[in-house]
Amino acid sequence: MPLKLFDEIEPFRTGRLDVGGSHSLYFEECGNPNGKPAVFLHGGPGSGSGPIWRRYFDPAKYRIVLFDQRGCGKSTPYASLIENTTQHLIDDINTLRTHLGIERWLVVGGSWGSTLGLSYAQAYPEQVTELVLYGIFLGSKEEIDWFYQNGANYILADAWEEFISIVPMDKRDNIVESYCQLLNSEDPEARMKAAQAWSLWEAQGLKLIPDREQIAKFVEPAQALAQARLECHFFRNLCFLRQNQLIEEVPKISHIPAIIIHGRYDLICPFKAAWTLHKHWPQSELVIVPTSGHSARELDTAHELITATNRFAIPN
Repeated sequence: MPLKLFDEIEPFRTGRLDVGGSHSLYFEECGNPNGKPAVFLHGGPGSGSGPIWRRYFDPAKYRIVLFDQRGCGKSTPYASLIENTTQHLIDDINTLRTHLGIERWLVVGGSWGSTLGLSYAQAYPEQVTELVLYGIFLGSKEEIDWFYQNGANYILADAWEEFISIVPMDKRDNIVESYCQLLNSEDPEARMKAAQAWSLWEAQGLKLIPDREQIAKFVEPAQALAQARLECHFFRNLCFLRQNQLIEEVPKISHIPAIIIHGRYDLICPFKAAWTLHKHWPQSELVIVPTSGHSARELDTAHELITATNRFAIPN
């Protein structure tokens, strides 16, 4: 029987952290104040954290740190693209670690959170005890094109037709760039229409069996605008990574215990990325979930994530 999420809990501490420029990050700590430190990196970019992510860690054993990355969730300014790059986010994670007085911690991240987790670990390997990564995304043009140009549209053809319907015919050779223009329009109604269309397309690919409730949450204005604008911004800039960077820098983290979890039928981040990462990082453990797509909320993927955090609960 699949492991269930841990019971709902409330933070024992919340706060805000000024990380320079105009950015202020919301963070929270949950679980055991004396437990093993763990930080969760949410996806998107721009999706924000939320109460459900507290429940993938044993609260009796972990000091669980969640935060909203620049421009999303409760962090401010909302949906801001200014000084918002991968390097800024990497530095934010380490600034938060120092602020909380944590020497080393377990890093857990999925989808974009796996990209950021790898980037952070490669920049600060001595601060990472272990890595648990799921829904692997390496930030490559190939992966971005798969979901936003030519690949997933063959499987989700009906949803794709709706997604591109607001893009003029003569601008469909670069959907990401075209959406960036729409999402930065001076017309607030046009921005929101584009944000909800972008988020709806992503939501329809999340699970092997579509989840109407989760899809509805993705298109809520409060989430859709930040997520769409930030994703477009990062994808337009190839996630501010040089080509093949995360693979080339695997030797920096090859000594860190790592579990890679990936749904076999992930439409957003195809399994090839996880396979490529594991081949270049043979010390890692790869768990293929044969019944799941992209979402960590699918039962068997959640089971594997909880199994992984349970395994690493003993301080290293």
